[in-house]
Amino acid sequence: MPVSTTVHPRPRAVRRATLAAVAALALAAPVALGHPAQAAPVVTAPAADVATDAGAAARASLSSTLSSILNDSRSKTETDVSVLDAETGAAVYSRRSTSASMPASNTKILTAVAAMHELGPDYRFTTDVVRRGTVTDGVLDGSLYLVGHGDPTSRQSDYKALAAKVRAAGITRITGKIVADGSFFDDQRYNPGWFTSYASSYYAAQTAALTVAPNADYDSGTVIVKVKGGSRGSKPKLSTTPGIAKKYVSLVNSASTTGSTSVSLSRKLGGNAITVRGHVRAGATWSGLVTVDKPELYAAAVFREELKRQKIDIAGGTKLGTTPATKRTRVARDTSMTLSDLLVPFLKLSNNLHAEALTKTMGTLGGKPGSWPAGLARTTAYMKKLGAPMKGVTLTDGSGVSRRDRITPIAFTTVLTKVRDEPWWPAFDRGLPVAGVDSHLGGGTLRHRMNGTRAANNAHAKTGSLTGVTALSGYVTGRDGRRYAFSLLSNYAGATPRPVENEVVVALANRR
Repeated sequence: MPVSTTVHPRPRAVRRATLAAVAALALAAPVALGHPAQAAPVVTAPAADVATDAGAAARASLSSTLSSILNDSRSKTETDVSVLDAETGAAVYSRRSTSASMPASNTKILTAVAAMHELGPDYRFTTDVVRRGTVTDGVLDGSLYLVGHGDPTSRQSDYKALAAKVRAAGITRITGKIVADGSFFDDQRYNPGWFTSYASSYYAAQTAALTVAPNADYDSGTVIVKVKGGSRGSKPKLSTTPGIAKKYVSLVNSASTTGSTSVSLSRKLGGNAITVRGHVRAGATWSGLVTVDKPELYAAAVFREELKRQKIDIAGGTKLGTTPATKRTRVARDTSMTLSDLLVPFLKLSNNLHAEALTKTMGTLGGKPGSWPAGLARTTAYMKKLGAPMKGVTLTDGSGVSRRDRITPIAFTTVLTKVRDEPWWPAFDRGLPVAGVDSHLGGGTLRHRMNGTRAANNAHAKTGSLTGVTALSGYVTGRDGRRYAFSLLSNYAGATPRPVENEVVVALANRR
């Protein structure tokens, strides 16, 4: 998919000092200015000293500029900041950079780079159809298994293609059942660090090895509910995307048709009754996303419907189960895009379920069903390998939805700096949202920020947002031609500090 970005070449290999040592040297640099000068002989300073003085002056000027921005009265908060030279790792600016805060969706940076390291940029998810039993004259004497391996991008069209392959394999009747096998992941579908009040919200869909995305943004584990207003005072008409979802969930219509529109969708944990409340304007159509319970069975319901459309008769029902280890034959396979390509919708659109699917998939590398603890252990191990300071770091999920997550700005900038040495780094950089690029899969969540500034089509960064939390971490290139890794984490009350975040990044972009 075309993405409008500025591609920056990977830096030449350099021998880097440790970040701690560089920071110590930066703190030791003379910055006291304004004292009366004593009489002294006029001498010509060596070129190296002139360069050092110029560098110190530039650092002092930038420090003053950034501190002035961060002390702005518009931001009723304390913003923790780290800025490093992305090529050398040298400290450029620090403000409580070792303070651990809620990172919100900036957590996805860590999940993305860990997945690229652990799974590889060419990794693809697969979904298999397996039969158990013999096929005679088109009749499968046994059950058909839909086996998921965590693909968060599976759509109805993918299940349609699988059903067509089953028909092409000569199967026209199944005497057994359709079995949904999601055993690639454990059975803890809802993250324990998420509030139960999130349960019906699309950003907190259940994580399962089999699922369905109803749209091109790959919001897996959800259903689109459309509410169409009729005549004033009547009940609106309800429909779903995919259409078959209406047979998997039950819609409770508590809405009405009036002169305005305000609709909400809700679903309780453990069930698939979706209640539609509010009102919709006569003749208008409102649509929204809502999660489902047990996405594996949702996927199986979509697959079963596509089998029927292929004129394949199924005698048995649909259930959850595990594919037998022996006497099994693979009938069809669906393969996802590569992980490198997945980073585009994952990071630019900040897709939470992509993060959780990748986390659990990393968790399978130890030979057991994917779990959050096993996957997160891989993420933190990679952070340590990169030399990121881990004091205060706590991860509960891969997306940052959990309010238990804690990360420091220096941990983010260390990771952002060190991963530039990885061969797959350009793909990671390409996946980040780009400031001021007005396209869905170009600018992503940054497409309406920093427009018309030098940071536009320059800053590549991940946004983050929860109630009372905003974050922005990534890269920007200054007028001096150097690229900077930055991380700004704000836990606040009152007005959002996003305008202040923007000004910090623009100031870095204008650095000479």
